[in-house]
Amino acid sequence: MSAVIVTGTDTGIGKTLFSAGLVHALGGAYWKPVQSGLDGETDSAVVRRLSGCPVLPEAYRLRLAASPHLSAEQEGVAIRPERLALPRSDRPLVVEAAGGLMVPLTRRILYLDVMSRWAAPVVLCCRTALGTINHSLLSLAALEAAGCRVAGVVFIGDEMKDSRRVICSIGKARDLGRLPVLPRITRETLSRAFAGIDVAGIRGVL
Repeated sequence: MSAVIVTGTDTGIGKTLFSAGLVHALGGAYWKPVQSGLDGETDSAVVRRLSGCPVLPEAYRLRLAASPHLSAEQEGVAIRPERLALPRSDRPLVVEAAGGLMVPLTRRILYLDVMSRWAAPVVLCCRTALGTINHSLLSLAALEAAGCRVAGVVFIGDEMKDSRRVICSIGKARDLGRLPVLPRITRETLSRAFAGIDVAGIRGVL
């Protein structure tokens, strides 16, 4: 089985949208291990709608839209790392992590700890707004320290060429392209926008 992890420098930056486009481009399957917040459309539902690809059930579905450790505590749920082992898939598996790397799953375990055990290549999604250089380089440094293999960096938002060059040069990461802000998000518009993403480069590390 081949898998790629999609993570980000923060929450709400477009990881789910990117994951939907990627799983469609790869003809893969999608998995969100921990879903915090069940009001409205979940990330799995968004990916299913925008990709039409298989979506595997979450290991944990938590009602409160908060850090997973807090959501789990509110419901009396114990998040156990053994339940977060990568599931079997006969397609390339796109795994979307929650929030940023240092999001706690429990009072002792960070998402980064689990990602390092998965030993799958990581795509880091970064904003293109002010502050992205600091956040992106800190995230790349954390991934390196944890022994994670970084497939590259994807930028989400308006073009900021200098920031992209600085992040990839100093962070020694591959620029996998940019996903622009889409005024109308459909499967078709997302697929067209993915022309700017180095899908072949991602496929090559699987």
